Order: sequence, then C-alpha cells, then structure tokens
Amino acid sequence: MTTNFTITRRTTLAGISAAAAAAVLPRAASATSSLFQHGVASGDPDATSVVLWTRVNAAAPLAVEWELAADSKFARIVQRGVVQTGPDRDFTVKALAEGLTPGGRYYYRFRAMGALSPVGRTRTLPVGKLEQLGIALASCSNFAFGFFNAYDAIARDPAIDFVLHTGDYIYEYGADSWGGDVAKRIGRVHQPANEIVSLYDYRTRHAQYKTDAGSQAMLAAKPLLACWDDHESANNPWVGGAQNHQPDKEGDWAARREASIRAYFEWMPVREPGAGRSRMQFWRTYVFGDLATLSTLETRHSGRAEQIDYMPFSKTIASHADALAMERDLIGAPGRMMLAPELEADLGAAWTRSKELGQPWRLIGNPMPIARTRVPDVVSLGLIPDPAGQDKPSFAAQALAWKGKWNLPLSPDTWDGYEWARERLYAQARAAGADDLVFLTGDSHSFWANRLADAAGRSAGIELGTAGISSPGDFIESGFDPVTAGKLDAAFAEHNPEVVWTDNLHQGYVRLVLGRTGAIASFVAVNTVLSTRYRSQVIRRFGITRGAGGLELNG
Repeated sequence: MTTNFTITRRTTLAGISAAAAAAVLPRAASATSSLFQHGVASGDPDATSVVLWTRVNAAAPLAVEWELAADSKFARIVQRGVVQTGPDRDFTVKALAEGLTPGGRYYYRFRAMGALSPVGRTRTLPVGKLEQLGIALASCSNFAFGFFNAYDAIARDPAIDFVLHTGDYIYEYGADSWGGDVAKRIGRVHQPANEIVSLYDYRTRHAQYKTDAGSQAMLAAKPLLACWDDHESANNPWVGGAQNHQPDKEGDWAARREASIRAYFEWMPVREPGAGRSRMQFWRTYVFGDLATLSTLETRHSGRAEQIDYMPFSKTIASHADALAMERDLIGAPGRMMLAPELEADLGAAWTRSKELGQPWRLIGNPMPIARTRVPDVVSLGLIPDPAGQDKPSFAAQALAWKGKWNLPLSPDTWDGYEWARERLYAQARAAGADDLVFLTGDSHSFWANRLADAAGRSAGIELGTAGISSPGDFIESGFDPVTAGKLDAAFAEHNPEVVWTDNLHQGYVRLVLGRTGAIASFVAVNTVLSTRYRSQVIRRFGITRGAGGLELNG
C-alpha cells in the first residue's frame, strides 16, 4: 500500500513490526495505593487547559491535592491546586488545569492522607502548524465479556496522541444477563448484580470498570476525548425512553437517565457544561492546529426520535413493495431527528472555522454506524439454513434471514433507521464545503472501512468503524461459527456499495494517523480478551487520500 505523504519514523512505529505484533504483552499493573484504587485520567482538553481526574477510597469528606509538572520527576511544577470531595460526588476528584501551553506535554498526580496516586501523562491541543496527529478509536468495553487488553495496547502505542472513545464505556446489564456466563468463567461478574438503575448502581458500575488494569494504563497514558452511546444509560434510548427501560418495573425514565448522566460526569474526565448548556448536551469540538477538527456527536438524549421496531412488521411484510413502503413511510419519514438543533449549529460553526484555518481534515466522533448497510439474502446465498426448515431456529438466525429476504437495513437503531436525519447531516456538510468528513464510529462491535454517499450518490466522506474493546462481534455472539461469521462479513461487503471491508471476528481498536496530504488507518486486533496475556497485530490497513471524487480508501 502506498500513500502520497511522507512516512516519518513516528508513523513507521505506528505500523508495528510483525515481530512486535506477535509478542505476548504482559498487562500493565493497576493502581497499588489503597486510596487511589481507580487510577488517574485526563481528558477533554483545549489549547490551554485539560481535565485531571481521580477517585479516593475514603469514608469521609477530604481535601485532595493535585500537581501538574513539565517533567516526570515533578521538579518543574506548572500548576497545583486542592479539590474538596466527598459522598456527594462519590469521592471523585476533577480539576481543570488552566493557563497551559498549547501542544504542551505534562505529568500529573494527586496526593491525600499521605498517599500519592499513580502518575499520569497528558497534553493540550496544538495551535498553528501541525504535521501529524495520531488518534485511537475505541468503543464498547463490556467488563463481563473480558479484559480490556485493547486499552492496554493503546497505552503502549507510540503513534497515539489522543484516545477517542465513542461510547458504550460501561454496560447496564445485570450479572445474569448478556455476557454473564463468560463473566463467571473469568471472574468478571458485573457489580452490582442487578441491572443498574439508581445513582448508586451507576456509580458502582463505573467504579468496577475503572479497576481494570488495561483501562487504568490507557487513561494514565493518553488524554481522553469522549462521547457516549446507549449503554452508559440503557440499551437504545431516545428522548422519551429506552428499549431496555420498563417504567412499570424500573421507575421514571427521566430519573434513571439523570442518574446515569450524573455518574458519568463524576467518573469521567470531562468538563462540566458551559453557560446555557446542560449535561445532556454532551458534544465537543476539538481543534488540532491547522491539521484537523474533531466534532463529537450526542445521538441519544437531546434530539433522537424513537426507533422503528421491526417486530410488528415480521408478519405483515409479504413483498419487496411492502418493505419499501415501510422504509419510505416510517424509517424515512420527514422530521425523524437524530441530532439536536444546537448540535447542528455547532457542527456548522466548526466546519466553517475548519475551512477558514485551511485544515485538510474534518473528523466526526460518531456513536453508531452511518454507512448504508443492508442485509444480503443470507439464506439464498447458502450462508445460513432457512429457519423455516429448522425445529428450533435461533432468534438471531430468524432475524437475519427475515431482513435479508426483504433487503432491509441491518439495524434501525443506527443512522440506517434515520434516513431523513442522515440526508440532513450530509446536506449541511455539503453546504459548508465539508463533504469530505471522516466518521470515526463505534457501537457495532465490528471493524469497518466504508465509503459514504448521499441519496443522490455524491461522496459524503468515509467511515472507519472499530470493533469492541471486549464486546463480541454480533455474528459470533449470535452463535454463528467463525467460518460462517467471516463469510457473512464478506457477503455484507459484496452486497453493500458503501462497505469496502468489515470484520466481526476480533476485538481491538483503530489507529488513525493523519498527515497533511494523506492518512493511514490501521485496524489493530487483540488475540484474546479472556486472559490478561495477549497479542496485538494490525489485521488490515488502509491509506486515505484525496481524489477527484472525494476521499478515497486504498488498501
């Protein structure tokens, strides 16, 4: 594979040699201090400030000191301060270190009751000329399904400057639910055991996830840029409820959502909202000098219309005409929003500013897939048996066969279920001269490399999707063997013009290294999440260049 920009030594490191990729990596040790059991983290930076985070294992309110230094030995202290914490914020500590140097690299630590926290490394956003930027794309870390080895690999990746996490940072399910069998085998049973609903529940679950050594290593090594998806609150929420929320058993949805958001802001290194904004309006714009702008999306609580449920149509669709009518009249109905108007306005401003700066890259932190992804006729292709001829077909096989028979989108919870909103976003970007967006996507538990187009077939950019940190690929989790799951991947790529390549067989992350005239996207997989000893390797790599028709994927 070739690209049209010079590969620096740092970019070469991003490639990782075959020998290094095959090496078995021991996991980084978790925090040893009994007071700082959840490690340290930094995130949500701008050019002159960054959020520093930790949590103290204390029983009464106390003062926690923090220090920010220009060197790892803390001989040159740049900033220091004191934060009061207690049970009202679950003993979490957040400090905003301000007045820093753009593009500066720093070390930080916390001190309380005579104990020192682990040391973290962080940095601010660069200003002015920038030749290269490395971003890790991560999503879908489910404690029950395995160890967060991909986080550990990110911590060790020298090409990564910042980590973009596009959601499903925690999962809300109970110990006897999704992943429960695996969790019992490897000793990672969800806490609390119930499905999380209350503020106490969400706090406890966040605390558990931050005990993972890989998570602690990544958060201490790299600044975090975060947005959420659904499982930070409950599966498939929209502005008025969620698929996995039953009011008769779990109470008021607004109260549950508020508890989940409060715990998220306590336990994550994110800024509090600015004037006139609420915590629910959780989106950001990050400007990386004259090279790139990254805008994150909030797609769950501030704008989304209710999802279309396929189930009522499973008995009523009898022809392709019926399926097309359902898509036209329901999925494609005008006014089915995904993004809040305030977010749309902020996107427009970010793209305008990006063009003024002459930046070659406009990135979108995107919580769920946006490429058009229809299900091929998997039964006619011989990929799965006809469920009608089986005694006890699995629900997953029945659903896939039904969608494939009528050429329906794979999931109406993704942008495929919001055609009007997707076209609205593409039109807004085109009007701003930003029809070359790079969507960095989570949610699907699969790797993706997609070429995007609007309804008229005009290029709308590209999409890079990441597999789960530990969550399994849908086909594997649905019970298909690895050979069949791989064939399904190939069939989806063949069937869908926007899908260049996909893989649901691995867990891992995407490394995106941007240069001024091109970029390299590397899909990094770990060989296991069931043990803390793992291997990581690049299973696919694409160059991203500009052509007459827009951004191109080469590889």
